[in-house]
Amino acid sequence: MLKNISPLISPQLLKTLAEMGHGDEIIFADAHFPAHSLGPQVIRADGLAVSDLLAAVIPLFELDSYAPPLVMMAPVAGDSLDPDVERRYRQALFQERGGPPIERIDRFAFYQRAARAFAIVLCGERAKYGNILLKKGVTPS
Repeated sequence: MLKNISPLISPQLLKTLAEMGHGDEIIFADAHFPAHSLGPQVIRADGLAVSDLLAAVIPLFELDSYAPPLVMMAPVAGDSLDPDVERRYRQALFQERGGPPIERIDRFAFYQRAARAFAIVLCGERAKYGNILLKKGVTPS
């Protein structure tokens, strides 16, 4: 164990976060997400809610300030979103302090971004459309 690092962050995830560079993207995916068929490295976080993992990761992770740093999947036509999912994620990331908007993109565009991502963290999240992409920024000196 390391001091000041959440025990929710596995050694593999910590290594991955450290290896990422400016502009690299990481997906925190719900349990329904087709992570293993998309190609990049998959890190298992079975049983963990995406919001809990986001809260653990964000103290270590600078979001991009030059491009939209947060992207979620838009609902398929005729389907609806549970607004509580985005609310939980924003709370985990910013603790009521605003933060950048979350961009929504089409399901297949999200899959294309995920296929090019640095990694996908496959969580135990069961919420529909519970996937979020984080784009890494430059760590301040």
